[in-house]
Amino acid sequence: MPSTSQRKYFVDLLFRQSYAVLFANFAIPIPVAYIFRNAVPMSGLVAWGAAMYVLTTCRILLAQRYFKHGNHLASPAQWAWRATVLSWLSSLLWGWLGWKGFAQGDPQLFAFTCIVLTGLVCGAVPSLSAFPPAYAGSLVAMLLPVTLQCLTSEGEVYAIYSFFLACLAGVNLYYSRVTYRTLCETVRLRLENVELVGRLKEERDRAQAADQAKSRFLAAASHDLRQPIHALSLFVGTLAALADRGDVLALKAQDIAARLRMVIGNLGGLLNGLLDISRLDAGVVTVSREPVSLSRLFAGLQDEFAGTAQEQNLRWRVLKSKLWVDSDPVLLKRTLDNLLSNAFRYTTKGSVLLGCRRRGHSVEIQVFDSGLGIPANQQSEIFEEFVQLHNAERDRTQGLGLGLAIVRHTTRLLDHGVKLISIEGRGSMFSITAPARKAPTEANTPAQPTAPERALGIMIIDDEQDVLDGLCGLLEAWGHKVYAGGSADDACRIHAEAAQRGKASVHLILTDYRLGAGVTGTEAIREIRDYLNCAVPAIIVTGDTSPARLKEASDSGHRLLHKPVEAHALRDAIEASLATDVPGFRAEPASLP
Repeated sequence: MPSTSQRKYFVDLLFRQSYAVLFANFAIPIPVAYIFRNAVPMSGLVAWGAAMYVLTTCRILLAQRYFKHGNHLASPAQWAWRATVLSWLSSLLWGWLGWKGFAQGDPQLFAFTCIVLTGLVCGAVPSLSAFPPAYAGSLVAMLLPVTLQCLTSEGEVYAIYSFFLACLAGVNLYYSRVTYRTLCETVRLRLENVELVGRLKEERDRAQAADQAKSRFLAAASHDLRQPIHALSLFVGTLAALADRGDVLALKAQDIAARLRMVIGNLGGLLNGLLDISRLDAGVVTVSREPVSLSRLFAGLQDEFAGTAQEQNLRWRVLKSKLWVDSDPVLLKRTLDNLLSNAFRYTTKGSVLLGCRRRGHSVEIQVFDSGLGIPANQQSEIFEEFVQLHNAERDRTQGLGLGLAIVRHTTRLLDHGVKLISIEGRGSMFSITAPARKAPTEANTPAQPTAPERALGIMIIDDEQDVLDGLCGLLEAWGHKVYAGGSADDACRIHAEAAQRGKASVHLILTDYRLGAGVTGTEAIREIRDYLNCAVPAIIVTGDTSPARLKEASDSGHRLLHKPVEAHALRDAIEASLATDVPGFRAEPASLP
C-alpha cells in the first residue's frame, strides 16, 4: 500500500505524463476524421471531434488547476479519479470510432482503425500507468466496442481480429503492471533519498551547532580557568615577595591564605562543574532509583538555604508535602540545589518558594522566584554551558553558568521532565517532573552500612611525585600505613621490603588512572592483585574530563574519584570501599610473609 507521499507523487506523474496523450488527442483527430469522411456522416464526425477537443481542453485545465492548487482543494485520490474519468470518456470516443471503422467492412479501414487503436493503447501505457484504474479503464473503453463488433460478426477475419485484440489487451495490461511496479520502486527510492538528504542536512546542522557550542564552551571555560589561575599566581608572587623582605607577618599571611583558599575554592567549583558535565555526557553516572520522600528532601533544602535567604533579606518558603517520587535521591537533590542556588542568585527582593503538585501519576517539583525573569527568546539558551544572561562581566560571585546545564543533563539522565515559565521582570518558575511512588514500609528501607575506622595498609600509585607525596602525607596523618610508588612495580617493591621487616597487610589500592608509559590504573590494580594474590578493593583517582576516558575508567568497576579530591571525600571513599561488599572481592586483607 503506497504511503500518502507516494500517492501524491503518483498523481503528479499522472498529470505530467498525460500531456503527451493530450497532444495526441489534439493532433490525431484531424487526419482520422479525413480518413473516416466517407464512412461516417459529417455531422457525426464534427460532433465526435468537438467532444474530443472539449474533453482534451478540460483535461488540460484540470492539470493546470492541480499543479496550481495541489492538495489545497482536494486529496490526491480525488484528483486522480477526476483525471481518470475524463480519460475514460476520451477513450470511449476512440472506441466509438473503432466501432464505426469495423462496421463498414472495408479492409483498408479495418487496418487503419487497428493502427490507430494499437498506437493509442500502447502509447497510453507510460502516461496512465501511474494510476492503474486510469489505464485499465481506458483500454477497455477503447477496445471493448471493437471487440463486440468482431464477436457479433461472421467470418474468419473477425475471429482473427478478436484474437489480436485479446493479445493486445493482455500484453499492454502486463506492461502497465510492470510500469506501475517500476514507478513504485522509483518513487520509494526517490523519497528515501529525499529523506536521507533531509537527515544528512539535519545532522550537518546539528554538527555545526555542536561545533559552535563547543567553541563557545572552550572559550568561556578558558576564560574562567585563567582568571583564578592568574589570581593564584599573583598571590603566590606577593607571598614570595614578602618572604624575600624578611619574616611575613602572621596577619598578612593569614589574609593571603584566606584569599588563596577562596580562589582555590572558585577553581575547584569550576573544575567540579566541568567534571559533572563530562561525566553526564560520558554516561558514567550511575542512577540508583529508590522511593524519595519529598518531606525529608524539602526539610534538608529548607535548612540549607535558610542562611542564604537571611543574608539576602528574602522570604524563603517551603511547602510541606507527604508525596514520594521515584528518583535518585543524590542526583535529585543536586538538581534542586542548582535550581535554588540560581533562584537566590538572581532574586534581589521578594521571595523564593519550593513546593510540588500532583500531576496524575507524576509529581511536579516547582521552584518559584520573584527575580529578574528571562526573556522568551532566551529561555532555551540558559540551559547551555557558561550562559549567564545577567552576568556579562563574568563575576565569580554570580556563579559559573554551569548550574542549569547540569540540570539539563541530569534530568535527561533521570528521565525527568524539566520546564521553565518566566516573565521578564516578574520572576521565573523552574520545575522537575518525576514519577510518583507510594511511601515504602520501614521493612523495605535499606540499612546503611557502617564503615570501620581503623589503621589500614594502602598501596598508592601515582607518577606525579607532588601528588604522591601529598597523598602519603595525608594518609599517614590519618594513621594509615602506605606503600607508595610511581608505578605498580615500585609500589610492590616497597611493600615487599616492608614485608621482610614484619607484617605488611594491604587493605586497599589507591591509584591514578593515567600513569606513565601509557599504563592505566586498571592495569596497575590487576598487577598488584596478582602480586598480592588477593582481590583487594581499589579506588581510581582521575583528572580526565574526556567522556571516553571517564567511561573507560567507570567501566572498570572500581570506585572512581575525580581530581581535585577533598580530604573528607577521600576519607568517605576509603570507608565506603571497605564497608561495601564488592562481587569477587575477599574481605580479608592481603599480606606477604
